[in-house]
Amino acid sequence: MHDEFLCHVTGYGICDGRRIGVPLGTYRAPTLALALWWLRDRASWIADRLDPRPEAEYLPVGALVPVADTVLDVPAVMRAWCTDLYQQELVADELAAGRLVRIAASDDTTEYELLAESVDALRMHRMASTLFTPVA
Repeated sequence: MHDEFLCHVTGYGICDGRRIGVPLGTYRAPTLALALWWLRDRASWIADRLDPRPEAEYLPVGALVPVADTVLDVPAVMRAWCTDLYQQELVADELAAGRLVRIAASDDTTEYELLAESVDALRMHRMASTLFTPVA
């Protein structure tokens, strides 16, 4: 069982013809349960920022406009992932096995990515690569 997990959330977009990633948060979770909680919290945070209530007083009139039906509804995807117990179990199993987990959704301008990985698996991978480095 892996005990500690490194979690990240990043937004990716195109700027000046290049794909640019903007870190939106990092958390070093001391337990699997806290890693899952943080991933759900960040997915919900993304959804709430992309899909605020239209009647919110801090939004100027006309600030929100509907998007085409062909555009993926990232907030709905993130909210659905947060409430899908089967998906939560799959993520927990993958993390417990030491594998990297990636949850991502894209609209027409931005990709939103949640990553989590075991700190122990990272250390083991780093150690293995230094142990087996060929010498010329």
